[in-house]
Parts: sequence; structure tokens; C-alpha cells
Amino acid sequence: MSGLKLPSRLRMDGARGAWAQMSPALRAEAAQVLAAAGREVRLSAAGLTDFDSSALSLLLSAARQCTEQGVTLKLNDAPDKLRELARVYGVAELLWPAAPA
Repeated sequence: MSGLKLPSRLRMDGARGAWAQMSPALRAEAAQVLAAAGREVRLSAAGLTDFDSSALSLLLSAARQCTEQGVTLKLNDAPDKLRELARVYGVAELLWPAAPA
């Protein structure tokens, strides 16, 4: 399916540049998904190993952008540390709507 992947490092000092690259790729992927009558843009976090809370900000922006385009962001293979960080910040349900509270 989708070839979108998060980088291995996503920290405050590189978040702006990462978003500048990711945003147009997400927009293009969403357009392709919609053209194929799909509803989900898949994003792999499998390679994400070095991150801080700016990763959550980027992911929330990605989810919002997808919603604005009429698709849902599906974040796959998220590291446990990222899920825990999202839970602590109270945004886990925004990134993983089906996740138990």
C-alpha cells in the first residue's frame, strides 16, 4: 500500500524540515487514496527510534491534514515509547482512535 514512513530521528531541531517534506507527500498520498476509493493513508513509524514530543506534534498535524482531505491517517508499527508519550500527553486517542483508553 502506502510507502510513507517516518524518519528514524524526529526531534525538535529537525521537526520543521521533516514536516516540510512530509506534508506534500501526505497530500499526494491522500489524493491517490481517494482516487482509488480508499479512506486510509498509512504511515509507518517502524523506523522511528530517536524522538521527542515534537514527533507527536508532527503526527497530529499529519492527522489533521489527512482529515481535511477526507481520509484517515493510520499510523502503523509505532514504538511503545511513542504510544506511551502520546498517552502521557493525552493525545493517544487522536492518533489511535481504536486504541483502548
